[in-house]
Amino acid sequence: MQRFYRITLPQLLLGALIVSQFAPGPLAAQSYPTKPVRLIVPFAPGGGTDIMARTLGQKLTESWGQQVVVDNRGGAGTIIGTELAVKSPPDGYTVMLANIALALNPGLHSKLPYDALKDLTPVILIASQPNALAANPSLPANSVKELVALAKSKSAKLNYASSGNGGVGHISGEMFRIMIGADLAHIPYKGGGPAAIDVIAGQVPIAFISLPTVMSHLKAGKLKVLAITDSKRSAAAPNIPTVSETLPGFQVDNWIGLLAPAGTSKEIVAKLNSDILKAIQTPELRERLLAQGFDVQGSTPAQFGAAIKADIEKYTKIIRQANIRAN
Repeated sequence: MQRFYRITLPQLLLGALIVSQFAPGPLAAQSYPTKPVRLIVPFAPGGGTDIMARTLGQKLTESWGQQVVVDNRGGAGTIIGTELAVKSPPDGYTVMLANIALALNPGLHSKLPYDALKDLTPVILIASQPNALAANPSLPANSVKELVALAKSKSAKLNYASSGNGGVGHISGEMFRIMIGADLAHIPYKGGGPAAIDVIAGQVPIAFISLPTVMSHLKAGKLKVLAITDSKRSAAAPNIPTVSETLPGFQVDNWIGLLAPAGTSKEIVAKLNSDILKAIQTPELRERLLAQGFDVQGSTPAQFGAAIKADIEKYTKIIRQANIRAN
């Protein structure tokens, strides 16, 4: 005999509440986040990506009412932190802030523990992060032209620092070395912050490190910046020329953006994209980021994904042409 059960309104409401707690779709996204969000930064503290993480994290903490916990996992050219993000649950509570190193690694390594295009979900391109050609104030060169002359002189044997082997600073330095035809030795550091400190101390005369990393040192007179490596001048420092103004064709554009593990729901990705876009468009945060050396951007997840794919193709070709190796 067929049985019918009467379900009361309180039971219906309870059932809906239970479903909403576990639903990966719109209901879950509307309430997201309901607990702290872990923001993996695959760099040591003090560099440009770390600065962005802490600045944005503070703003999101205020708007969400949930703590954004910055987790620095530097090492192996960002591979350690990226692998950790890839293997995290795709629930929106572990995300990663990446820069162009994500697009460089496929060309630097024959084998990676992840596929940057398949194992990560692009969320938003947040900002461009100009790379600076910084120098100790005592260096007898105040422009790219003067630096080229100094590097080519027989009396000079210049070293340059970067935030690590195979990173964007290393790529920039090697392109610079090849284009000017001079002998420059690469000194890799575990992050832009430590590299900047040694340039200030006079241990290394110049460095290719992110503009946000050097902005406070520049304002304090502890470092000087001869140029940036991007294709155009930065709104954060419009008086600083580009390397390409002296060496036509030189261009290494950097970026910084947020990604989540593959499988993160479209609704949570859309919520992250919307909330971050709102945050970086507020005058307060835009001004803070500009003062720190960032050029605020913004994108859809699809646009960011297309940009990553294009950069992987571009820099893989450059890395192979220049015979650059991560180790």
